[in-house]
Amino acid sequence: MVTPLKKHTIVKKHTATFKRHQSDRYKTVKESWRKPKGIDNRVRRRFKGQIAMPKIGYGNNKLTRHLMPSGFKKFVVSNIAELNLLLMHNRTFAAEIAHNVSSRNRIAIVERAQQLNVKVTNANARVRTEA
Repeated sequence: MVTPLKKHTIVKKHTATFKRHQSDRYKTVKESWRKPKGIDNRVRRRFKGQIAMPKIGYGNNKLTRHLMPSGFKKFVVSNIAELNLLLMHNRTFAAEIAHNVSSRNRIAIVERAQQLNVKVTNANARVRTEA
């Protein structure tokens, strides 16, 4: 079993999504964030009780950014050649087989990952054994 190089505690400063001002009020205003630009806008002027705007301070720690709870970073793999890139980085990155890879190629990728001692996050996906 491969273990990550260092296990850092992951702290997410802001987990809720930033919703667009008045997206709950009008059907035509979608929830995806847009910065308010109006001269009288309460959110832009940061009045008390209004929704928060995204700021640089909400950014996560550079050491733990893009880390999965297992301590690895995700690397999407489509074939064995891409998996071989993780030979020297098997303690930092974990392979994830892309969704459009056939089950025959998945089996080959998982076998090669065991030889290289690389963790595969979705190793059991689309693998059926004959009964």
